[in-house]
Amino acid sequence: MVDMIARALREYTKEEVLEVLHPAVAMWFDSKFSTLSPPQRYAIIPIHEGRNVLVTSPTGTGKTLTAFLSIISELLEMGERGDLEDSIYALYVSPLRALNNDIYRNLEVPLREIREFSPDLPEIRHSVRTGDTPTSERAKQLKKPPHILITTPETLGIILTAPKFKEKLRTVKWVIVDEIHSLVENKRGTHLSISLERLRWLVGRDFIRIGLSATINPLDEVAKFLVGFEGGRPRDCLIVETNWAKSLDLALLSPVEDLVNTPSEVVSEKMYELISELIRKHTTTLIFTNTRSGTERVVFHLKKVLKDSVEGVDEKIAAHHSSLSRLVRKDVEERLKRGELKAIVSSTSLELGIDIGYIDLVIQIGSPKSVTRALQRIGRAGHRLHDVSKGRFIVVDRDDSVEVAVMLREALHGRLDKVHIPRNPLDVLAQHIVGMAVERKWKVKDAYKLITSAYPYADLSLEDFKSVLRYLSGEYTQLEGRKVYGKIWYDPSDETFGRRGKYARVIYATNIGTIPDEVAVRVYTKDGKYVGNLEEDFLERLMPGDRFILGGKVYEFISSRGLKVKVKPAFDQKPTVPAWFSEMLPLSYELAIEIGMFRRKVFQMLEEGIEGEDLVKTIMEMSNANEMAATAIYNYLRQQYLYLKSLGVDLEDMPSHRVILVESYKDENGRIYQITHSLYGRRTNDALSRALAYISGKKVRRNLGIVVKDTGFAIIYPRGIKPAAILSDLVGLDLKSTLREALAKTELLRRRFRHVAARGLMILRNYKGHEISVNKQQISAQSLLKIVEKIEGFPLLKEAYREIMEDYMDVKRAEEVIRGISMGEIRVVDIGLVRVPTPFAHNIVLEGLSDLIFMEDKMSALRRFQGEIEKIISQMRENNSS
Repeated sequence: MVDMIARALREYTKEEVLEVLHPAVAMWFDSKFSTLSPPQRYAIIPIHEGRNVLVTSPTGTGKTLTAFLSIISELLEMGERGDLEDSIYALYVSPLRALNNDIYRNLEVPLREIREFSPDLPEIRHSVRTGDTPTSERAKQLKKPPHILITTPETLGIILTAPKFKEKLRTVKWVIVDEIHSLVENKRGTHLSISLERLRWLVGRDFIRIGLSATINPLDEVAKFLVGFEGGRPRDCLIVETNWAKSLDLALLSPVEDLVNTPSEVVSEKMYELISELIRKHTTTLIFTNTRSGTERVVFHLKKVLKDSVEGVDEKIAAHHSSLSRLVRKDVEERLKRGELKAIVSSTSLELGIDIGYIDLVIQIGSPKSVTRALQRIGRAGHRLHDVSKGRFIVVDRDDSVEVAVMLREALHGRLDKVHIPRNPLDVLAQHIVGMAVERKWKVKDAYKLITSAYPYADLSLEDFKSVLRYLSGEYTQLEGRKVYGKIWYDPSDETFGRRGKYARVIYATNIGTIPDEVAVRVYTKDGKYVGNLEEDFLERLMPGDRFILGGKVYEFISSRGLKVKVKPAFDQKPTVPAWFSEMLPLSYELAIEIGMFRRKVFQMLEEGIEGEDLVKTIMEMSNANEMAATAIYNYLRQQYLYLKSLGVDLEDMPSHRVILVESYKDENGRIYQITHSLYGRRTNDALSRALAYISGKKVRRNLGIVVKDTGFAIIYPRGIKPAAILSDLVGLDLKSTLREALAKTELLRRRFRHVAARGLMILRNYKGHEISVNKQQISAQSLLKIVEKIEGFPLLKEAYREIMEDYMDVKRAEEVIRGISMGEIRVVDIGLVRVPTPFAHNIVLEGLSDLIFMEDKMSALRRFQGEIEKIISQMRENNSS
C-alpha cells in the first residue's frame, strides 16, 4: 500500500521553479530574490502540481510566499484564458485577525508589482473577511467577490451557511491554513477541520490544502489533520520540513550562582541588570514571560533600571498581552515595526507570526515548558533567512534551571514535544450539525461520513454521533423547563435530520466559535479612555486608593460600577500587580521524561565520584549554560543526592523517569504533606493526584488538599491523619471512572460544563441580537448540570468530562504510568516521614503554603530547609570519615 503521507525529498532549482510560473510572476520573483529559500525549493512545484503540502519552517524563511506564488501564477493564467470569474478561488485561514491584515498588506505588493511588469494582466482581487469586516464591505464582497479571501476559522464556519455568499465558495481550488501549530491543539482547530470537510462537500471535489507551520511534531499527524480522510484513509500530503534553515544561538543564564541563599532583592536586581545589559547590546529585544502579571512586572522594573541609560525609556519599552485593549496592542505592534521600541515584553501574544519587524534577540524569563514553544519564541529573532535566531533563557528557580538546561539540549538536537490533538469533541460537533442542518436536509449516513472525514473525528462512534442528534432535536424534554429547545428535527426511522425553526440560522451564526467567554472587567480612566481588562475576582479585592499596573503604567483605583472600573494615573507610586487569570504553561510529557533521565545521569556521575568543577563543566557542555547556571544545577542535584544518601536511599531508588519517590513531611501546623515525585508534567500529574486524593479521601473520610507541579504533587492530610494510599494503590482501578467520581462536584467541572454547553448551543451567548452575560450563562449552566447529571450518556456532560481528562489533564499518560507501575517498569519507593523535605520537594511544599505566606517568607522557609539539609549532610560525612 502506498504511503499517503510522504516527505519531500526532491529539491528544485530556481530555474525549474521559474519555468513553471507565469512569465510575469517569474520576472517579478527573479527581480526580487537572488535565490530560493529552503521551503520554496521543496514546495512551490508540488503545489503547482496540485499536491497537498504541509510546510514547516522557521519564521522568516518565506513560507507564506511559497504558498501564494503558484496560486497567483495560476490565477493569472486563468484570467488570460478568460476562465477567471467573479468568485473565490483561494482561501487563506489564520487564527489571528492581525495576521490576516498583515497578509492582506503583504499580498498587495506582489500583486501590484507583477502587474507593473505586464499592465495588460487581469486584476487579482484579495480581501479580508472577519468579525470586524463592516456590513458595507461584506455587501461589496458579495457583489464582486475577491479571488483570494483571507479569513479566520470562525468566519469560515459562518460563510458556509450564508445562503448567497457560500455559492461563491464553490470555485475554491486552494486552501491555505497558516499557523496550523497554534490550531491543532485546541478546539478552534477541531472546528476548522469540520469546516474544511463541509467546504469539500460544497465544492464537490478535492481542493489543494497547504498548511504552514512553525516547529511542530509529529508532522505525520499534523499532515493528517490538514488533509483529512477519504474512505477511511488519509488523503495524500507531502511534508516539507526545513527546520534546519536557520541557525540557533541559545544559552542558559543565571544572574547568581546560589538561587536559594542569595537574598530575593539581590537576585531580582542582578536579573534586571543582566536583562538591561542584553537590551543595551542589541537593537530590539523581545522578552517573553509566562504570565501577563510577569509581563507587567518586568516592564515596570526595566523602566526603572534603564531610565538613566535609555533616553525616553517610557516610550521605548512596552508590554503586549491579551488583557490590553486591541488599540493599545496595535499601537505597540506599529511602533515595534517602525523600530521605535528598544524592548517589548509579552506573555504569549507575540508567539505567532504577525509581522513585528526586526528583532535581534529574544529573552525568555523562566521556562517556556516545552522545546517546541522555546523554538517558536526564539524563532521571532533574526527574521531574515540568513539571520541567526538568538535566544537567552534567564532562570531564577532551581527547577526551571534544570528544565531549561535539558530543553536547550533537546532544541539544539531538533527533538520536539508531541502535539496533543483533541479527539471527538461533542460540543464542536453539535455546533456544526446545527450549521449543516441550516443548509439542507441530511441523511445521517452522509453527515456521519462528512464528519468522520475530519481527522479529529476519524474514530467517532455512530452512537455518539446519534446522541448529539437526539440532544439537538429536543429529545430530552426535561430541559425545556430551562429554555433548552430543539434546534434541528431528527427522524430516527428514516435516518434524516434538518433545520427546525426560523431562528436556527441566526442562532448558529451569532453563537459560533470555541473560545469561552470569561468574565472581564473593563478599566477606564476618569476621562473615559479605555485602558484594558481586569479579572472580576481581582476587582472584588480592590479598595479605593489601591494601585496596580496595567499596560506598563500604574493606576489608582477610584470606583467600580457593574463590570466597569474607574481609575486615575498613579505615576511613580508603588503598585500592587494584579493577579491576572493566566494558567501557567504545563511542562510537556516528553520533556519531563528527558529531565528525569538527565537527573538520573547526574546522580550516576556523583555516584562514580565525579564532582565539583568537572561536573559543572559537563553540565555547561550538555546545556549551553553559563557557569553560574550550571553551578546552580550542580548544587541542587548534588544536595538531593547527598540528602537521600543520608536517609539510606540507594542510587537505584532515587527519583527519575523510572522511579517514583514518595516522602512525607509534617509542617508546623501538624498537616502531613505526602509528596510524590512523579516527573511526567503537570497535565499527567493533575490526573494522578486527583485520583489518588479521591481514593485516599474516601479512606480517611476527609477532603484532602492537592498541590500539583510539573515535577510531582502533594496530597495534604489534616492534622492527626496519616497518609492512606500511594500511587501503586491505583493499579487495578479504572482511572477514568475514578477521576469522573473525583471531578463530579468540583468548580472545574462546573466551569468547563459552561464552556461546553455554550459551544454545544445549549446555553446561548447571543439570542435575537442580545448578548447573554457570562453571569447569566454560569447560572444557567449550574441548573442545567443538575438536570443532565441524571440523564445517562448526555453528550455535553460526557464532553465536559472528556475535555477535562484528555485536554486539560492527560489521562492517557496517567494510565500509561499506572500500567508501567503494574508491569514493574516503574517502581514506587516510599521513604516515609522525613524531618526536612528533600530539595526536589521544596517547591511543591512551598506551593502549598503560597496562600498563607509572602514571597520573602517562602524564600526564608526555603533557606531554612536548605540549612537543615546541609547540617544533616555534614553530619553524615563526619560519621563516614570517622
